Amino acid sequence: MSWDIEFPEPIPVPHGKPLVTLRDAGAYVAKLPKQTHDAPAWQTVVECLLLVADKGGPPEFARLALEQALRPKGELVYRPHSTETKWRNNYKLVRDR
Repeated sequence: MSWDIEFPEPIPVPHGKPLVTLRDAGAYVAKLPKQTHDAPAWQTVVECLLLVADKGGPPEFARLALEQALRPKGELVYRPHSTETKWRNNYKLVRDR
């Protein structure tokens, strides 16, 4: 396979340009400090990148591993503008009428 496989959407990183291909992600991981690079989450990223590039696995595996390693504390990526519920429970099923 190839390291030039693109992710479905670019992955934003805190400092730098978004990661578009597996090669970009591999270069980003390689530039991390050793202590960060040796963390279990980043080792999972390396394994997933190798799985996708060498064995032809789905690129979604590498994307998910990267997202988890970049946001380890579970911070929200999407925050809705309003907190009010959009659906109301005014509807009844036919059997309950």
